[in-house]
This record gives sequence, structure tokens and C-alpha cells, in this order.
Amino acid sequence: MRYKRWLVGAALVAARVPSVSATVLLPGDLSDIARGATAIVRGTVVGVRGEWADGRRRIETVVTLQVSETFKGDMSGFVSVRVPGGVMGRYRSVTVGAPSFSQGEEVVLFLGASPPALPYVIGLGQGVFRVKRDVRTGVTSVTPPALLANSARAVTVHRGDPDRRPQTLQQFADRIRSALAMRSRDLRAVERAGERGAGRTPGRQIK
Repeated sequence: MRYKRWLVGAALVAARVPSVSATVLLPGDLSDIARGATAIVRGTVVGVRGEWADGRRRIETVVTLQVSETFKGDMSGFVSVRVPGGVMGRYRSVTVGAPSFSQGEEVVLFLGASPPALPYVIGLGQGVFRVKRDVRTGVTSVTPPALLANSARAVTVHRGDPDRRPQTLQQFADRIRSALAMRSRDLRAVERAGERGAGRTPGRQIK
């Protein structure tokens, strides 16, 4: 009888939710999402508000961040980011895996962009890293999500993997910059190889 009551309650809750979607995220690593992001910023959440979207068929949350550091891209000042799901009055829209934000918290966001829409967080909650300060030691650490998103391939999750445990802010920043520097070197190597190949093609001019 208790089980039947639970089912009825669950059905009523589901009936009140306008939009529910599921997202499957494969584990990746910090280098993958750093290279795939359009922008990577650290900042403090200064605003969280729900908005109707898609002709009032769903709700999105607009999160405004005061940027304190940019690791990639040219975002500065105040940046607004859209997140699926949210609350508008008595209506709630839920997207499984979407992150939630609180005003005043500090985060690092890995962002994608599809203009003219606002930037979005890569991999839903997988592109959100929480920044915490230990009031006793004064150390600032960055806590990763449970799994990092990578839609291109699946990898094995190893116990003790540094991507799965908190790091100091300096360690985290160094890893991001190292991944981006390696990506830049790889792109330059590909460009040079393409130029050499074009130069060996008869009748083709290198511009």
C-alpha cells in the first residue's frame, strides 16, 4: 500500500513539471573540455533569474557572472549565461544534469557559444567547477564535477585521477593553460605540415 502511494505521489510530481529531459555524459578529462570551450572564465555569481523560452514552452535560467579571471576567450566584466530549466512563478522546468547556481558563489565556467544566443555551459553541470576558500588556511581550491563531459569518446575512470579531486586554484589554472598551450602547438604543427604539403603540389601557390 505504501508503495502504491509512492507511485501516485511520483506521478503527481511528474505531472507538475512542464519539461524534463535526460542527458547522458561520457567522462573525459580537463584538457578535452578546455580545448573544446569557446571561453573559460572564473567569477562570482551576481544574478540568477528564470525566463520563458521557446514561445513559453520551457524555462531557462539566466546566470550573470562578474568575471574576475579569463583563462580563454575575451569575456570580461559581467557575463550572462543561459542554463536549461528554472522557475517562473508556480511553474518549474527541470533538465536532468543541468547545474544550479546561488548568488554570491564563485565558479569556473567552461562555455560554448552559438550567437546571437547567450553563451551556455559545456556539458550542462560538467562545465561547472566550484571555487571554495578555506577560512582556516586561506587556501582556495577548485572542486570538479563528478564526471567531466566528453561526447567524442569514452575513457576509463581511475581512482585517484587528479581530474576527480579538488585542486588548488593555482594548480587548476596551470593545468588549463598547459592544455591550451599544447593545443596551440598542435594546431601550428598541423598548419606547418599543410603548408609543406601544399608547397610540394605542382602548380599550386601558397598564399
